[in-house]
Amino acid sequence: MNIVLVGAGNLATNIGKAISRSGHQIVQIYSRTEASARTLADILGCTYTTSIDEVFEDADLYMIALKDSVLKDMAELLVKGRENRLFVHTAGSIDMDIIPALRRGVFYPMQTFSKQREVDFREIPIFIEAAHADDRDLLKSLASDISGKVYELNSENRKYLHLAAVFCCNFANHCFRLGEKLLDEHGGMPFEVMLPLIDETARKLHELTPQEAQTGPAVRWDENVIGKQMQLLSDTPDLQHIYELLSKSIHHDKL
Repeated sequence: MNIVLVGAGNLATNIGKAISRSGHQIVQIYSRTEASARTLADILGCTYTTSIDEVFEDADLYMIALKDSVLKDMAELLVKGRENRLFVHTAGSIDMDIIPALRRGVFYPMQTFSKQREVDFREIPIFIEAAHADDRDLLKSLASDISGKVYELNSENRKYLHLAAVFCCNFANHCFRLGEKLLDEHGGMPFEVMLPLIDETARKLHELTPQEAQTGPAVRWDENVIGKQMQLLSDTPDLQHIYELLSKSIHHDKL
């Protein structure tokens, strides 16, 4: 399959490498930023452009890997002159129908990506959707060449999948950041002291459900510990409020 990759950011870089390794061909990179487009094109061994007018018109698939806020406008520009081609976006929380093409779909790899860090795409779940059965089969075949975990999911349910990912990734990481600040402000301890605890917490989830793995004072509602820790946060009311909300949520989940 010959693929035009629209975007050159974190996701585009990682998915472009995975597609190339799978035997499919990225034939062109489009990005508004020339330096990023050139860098990724050099990695993938393909051409690049910063002009919509120069985007190839005969690719088998156009994969749009851009931030949500520009997705609609970019999709409208790309479809013009390429109405019979297959277009997909890679966003978790955006409806498939934002693409104004008859042949449209979604190719959503659920993972957090950075250009500097390689990921094993065989372990990354990919969620696909398509307006037509034939295109769904094409996307399923492509996804299966990249990952061992491929799922069909419609736009409505994918929104909740993305919401769950925000809780499991973004919010959890923010809690790590809050813990880092507490360590730094009260004793200057390095965040690395938390890594064995974080690693074990994650490892347990391969054997237990999140509910079964939960420990701590909120589970047993240890008012002595909770009260003392709430007092420690009295000078930071926002953090105190987060602590209280999470503690109550943990406890109620165990009831």
